[in-house]
This record gives sequence, C-alpha cells and structure tokens, in this order.
Amino acid sequence: MRKLILNISTSLDGYIADENNHTDWILNPEGYGYDDFYESVDTTIMGRKTYEFIVKNNISFPYTDKKNYVLTRTEKQANDHVEYIHKDPEAFVYYLKAQKGKDIWLVGGGETANLYLEANLVDEIILSVNPIILGNGVPLFRPSFNMHRMDVVITQVFENGLVQLQYEML
Repeated sequence: MRKLILNISTSLDGYIADENNHTDWILNPEGYGYDDFYESVDTTIMGRKTYEFIVKNNISFPYTDKKNYVLTRTEKQANDHVEYIHKDPEAFVYYLKAQKGKDIWLVGGGETANLYLEANLVDEIILSVNPIILGNGVPLFRPSFNMHRMDVVITQVFENGLVQLQYEML
C-alpha cells in the first residue's frame, strides 16, 4: 500500500511560514535527500493556499511530472497541473492509498497537514528543521492538535545547521 508522507520545512519554533506568509528563510532542500524523496513519490496533495502560494512565487509549477491534487472547499475545474478535490478529503486519501503507484507527498500547508494527521492518515513525517526562530507565523501544528506518538527512523544534521527528522507514525 502507498504511504502518505508529510515532507515539510519548519523553523525551530514550529512555523512553516513567517507572519507575512514568507518562506524565504527556508534553506534550499537540494542535497538534503530531496532528490531521492522526490523520485519516491508520484502524487502530491496540497491545500488551496499552498497551491496558490506556489503558483504566485514560482515561474513555473514545480511538480509537473507528478499527479497533483489540491484540497478546496468549493468545486473548481482541473487545470494543466492540478485536480481539485472538494468532497471528503479523507475518503480520497484512502482511495489514493489503495491505488498502485509510488508514495504520496503531502506538501502542505498547515491546515491540510493537520486534517490528515488528525484523521491518522499520515504514515511518515519528514521534518526539515531550519536553524531559525521566527517567534510567530503560520504554525505547522494548531494549538488544539491531539497527541500522536511516532518512532524516529532517521536523524540527520547538516553543516549549515539544518536538522532533518524522519518519523513513522505509530
């Protein structure tokens, strides 16, 4: 069965974007296992805000070689890059996991990650902790988040201060 993997960058104090929704403080993931991870997935899932942020801040959509899904609360027409999912996102993940293929990358953002974590649908978390404290911003986990236990699979520390943690959900 395919796995749903949340692979995301965060500040040391748990924010995925600063208070202005900027992520320019995130260290470039190239060379930190990103290429191998990218090849291990054939599908992405992201929230509407994350998709709009990616489109706004990139010259071209970066995941064109993947099947891409965007969660939204309203029905929208698919475009060249993504298909919108507006009904029962949990059932949709069960459907995807049952299909043949590589793993599924839960790109983000925080609301989408929390939705799938709370539903116990995330199988692994790869967390790249950047050596910066933001003080406030967009949190990875909402304050009301319920406790989840995990096993540490891999811990890596890089010369630039980035710490990458890989967990399997129990």
